[in-house]
Amino acid sequence: MTESQPTTSADRQYTGLSSEEAAQRLQQYGPNALVTKKVSLFRLLFGYFWGPIPWMIEVAAILSAAVQHWMDFYIITALLLFNAGVGFWQEFTAGNAVEALKKELAQQARVLRDGKWLVINASGLVPGDIVRIRLGDVVPADARLVDGDYISVDQSALTGESLPVTKKQGEDVLSGTIVKQGEVLAEVTATGQSTRFGKTAGLVEQAKTVSHFQKAVLNIGNYLIYVSLTLVAILVLVQLHRHTPWLDLVQFALILTVASIPVAMPAVLSMTMAVGAMLLSKKKAIVTRLESIEEMASMDIICSDKTGTLTQNKLTLGDIETFEAADAQEVLLMASLASREEDRDAIDSAVIQGLTDNELLTSFQQSKFVPFDPVHKRTEATVRDPQGETFLVTKGAPQVIMEMANLTGDDLKKANKAVNAFAAQGYRALGVGIKKGDKHDWSFLGIISLFDPPREDSKKTIEMAREYGVHVKMVTGDNLAIAKQIAGKLGLKTNILKSDILPKDIKTIPGDSLGQEIEEADGFAEVFPEHKFSIVKIIQGRNHITGMTGDGVNDAPALKQADVGIAVSGATDAARAAADLVLTSPGLSVIITAIEEARRIFERMNSYAIYRISETIRIMVYVVVAMLLFNFYPITAIMIILLAFLNDIPIMAIAYDHTRLEQEPVRWDMHSVIAVGTAMGIVGVIGTFGMQLLAMDWLKLSVSEIQTYVFLQLSVAGHLVLFVARSKDHFWKRPWPAPVMVWSTVITKVAATFLAAYGFGFITPITWPEIALIWGYSICSAFVTDLVKVQVYRHLRHQAPREQHFISRMKRSLFN
Repeated sequence: MTESQPTTSADRQYTGLSSEEAAQRLQQYGPNALVTKKVSLFRLLFGYFWGPIPWMIEVAAILSAAVQHWMDFYIITALLLFNAGVGFWQEFTAGNAVEALKKELAQQARVLRDGKWLVINASGLVPGDIVRIRLGDVVPADARLVDGDYISVDQSALTGESLPVTKKQGEDVLSGTIVKQGEVLAEVTATGQSTRFGKTAGLVEQAKTVSHFQKAVLNIGNYLIYVSLTLVAILVLVQLHRHTPWLDLVQFALILTVASIPVAMPAVLSMTMAVGAMLLSKKKAIVTRLESIEEMASMDIICSDKTGTLTQNKLTLGDIETFEAADAQEVLLMASLASREEDRDAIDSAVIQGLTDNELLTSFQQSKFVPFDPVHKRTEATVRDPQGETFLVTKGAPQVIMEMANLTGDDLKKANKAVNAFAAQGYRALGVGIKKGDKHDWSFLGIISLFDPPREDSKKTIEMAREYGVHVKMVTGDNLAIAKQIAGKLGLKTNILKSDILPKDIKTIPGDSLGQEIEEADGFAEVFPEHKFSIVKIIQGRNHITGMTGDGVNDAPALKQADVGIAVSGATDAARAAADLVLTSPGLSVIITAIEEARRIFERMNSYAIYRISETIRIMVYVVVAMLLFNFYPITAIMIILLAFLNDIPIMAIAYDHTRLEQEPVRWDMHSVIAVGTAMGIVGVIGTFGMQLLAMDWLKLSVSEIQTYVFLQLSVAGHLVLFVARSKDHFWKRPWPAPVMVWSTVITKVAATFLAAYGFGFITPITWPEIALIWGYSICSAFVTDLVKVQVYRHLRHQAPREQHFISRMKRSLFN
């Protein structure tokens, strides 16, 4: 997909490569992209047969073959293949989802081809291409500057130099460096792996980070493994003392361990996050780091840019205050000449559109243009008029133009009064100046006012964020008066602080009173990009999970520092590279959608953790204690394998489940999860023992029939526990489970029921009335488990304020 741009007088001498030549060079040099090591599908699949858990299953299969339990051998092998297949498919699908999202964020480049400017994916650049690079761009390839005064580039990522480096015509710039000032044309000299960046990247192995939430879930997995191994060790020692055949015992112990360990955990994690990321991408929010979805669930403060995020970024022309200009149109004409239409800058467009006669511009020739940069805060152009005379025009921050024109006395008072009057209305002021002939000073022509109205959805979005417990802080470079004016229109309070309150050194930790003042502020005015980093750092230090929006190259450090960095629509390549979430539509409303989805994902993961703890305790404790008490296998190895099969399928459906949406930010509460999971697990152990005693003492069944009873009860009750664990309230209340979760559970329960009824050579069959009894018992058991769960949650809720009160008293006594 390409987009044409007009050619300017400054680059008419270049025609660029032809399309045919570019295509030939692309074949010769390859795409302008780093060669990434991709693991082959075979190697990826093989990985699921290699590791502690697969080894245990494989040893169990070998032992089954050794004792000639061929049915066990076939089913264990099928379990191994099933686990490998499910894990492989989930990782493959999640990987494809992430790759698809990354393609939507492909870096763009402005390139001259066939004499026309085009916007193409940077991967299509070849040596010899002429590209235009300017403020905010990430340099797309190694290149040599061929036209333009200079650019200032940040190449710290490659060279370690902390300060930007100035590059002039004839000098080289490196791929991956960031343009801080200026605009130039450059000829590409190297692409892809041949660039300095490509050679450096080839020497570096990038480590994958694990989020806080993943670490918590994996810690639960490790805890369950230790519990399982301890119980199995006790079982093996006691049964060996009882002279149980060691081959049978080791095979059973291995299978029991495998069934209790959360084998599906990595697949559930990946699938749940990938499904959430794909849903967000359809709603115009692209996740660049899957784990950041979890951070969004905990986010309680968003620092949002004003321009283009809270406002429309469609500047409207307001009143014009004239000084040395004959009328308002002369001010606009000179301001238009100090603009470049093809750059599509919002201010330039508003100024040019204000002219009553655009044809006037064609009689002037712009021979040189210096674009706006954050340091000088103005644009400047060298212009030749119809009579052939050359003059300079400039537009920018009024204070800068006023100083250049050396305004004094009444003119200075008049200018300051105009700027303040515009600011009080929420208008942005733009000074315009001209310098003719050999004059030393500039002439101050006038002040243009521009207004960026709030987005229609901003006020509602801020209200919704507040309802979800997320406080929005406005961050703007505008002065305090404009910031307060806009804050009032957006429904924010007007406790806006100026940036000079922030510490001069970003490493300085502010005092408690200053930290609290920053924490309680509704926004910040007169902010430079480096201030954003300090704001984020200070708020994080006050124990807040902080989001930060940005679009410019200088916002990248703050986006990287924030728990959730959000690159807004139209952001530079550098900002998008540093962000966790990239918005492809204007405004903040999509962030609310991201928060909602993140909290739903958190609930799904929370449900899974509770379910896994409950099931591990139920199966492991029951089986081990039952064998120690009654000295027979309460369930066979083959039944445990079948249970693992039947449990894995509904667990995968958790990624699509409907969940309750929390109204406040959620954080990982390990104490609550372990307490609820353990309580549910203990109820499950008691319930299964009740089923066994019913079969043994009341119905006087044989051991093989008791094993079938226990198998069906564990299967049916286990799936019902999945529905109990998914909500903090009673499981029959809304939100009801997703259809895919219900049907996957129904199918597996029906399969377990038919296995119990007909056996199929795997287990001893039982009668349909007995099956009805087990179903009724399991359903009653689920209601009991649900009542216990609700009571535990209520106890935890009542306990939390008392604990908080105790901690507060301790803090007060310590400080006193």
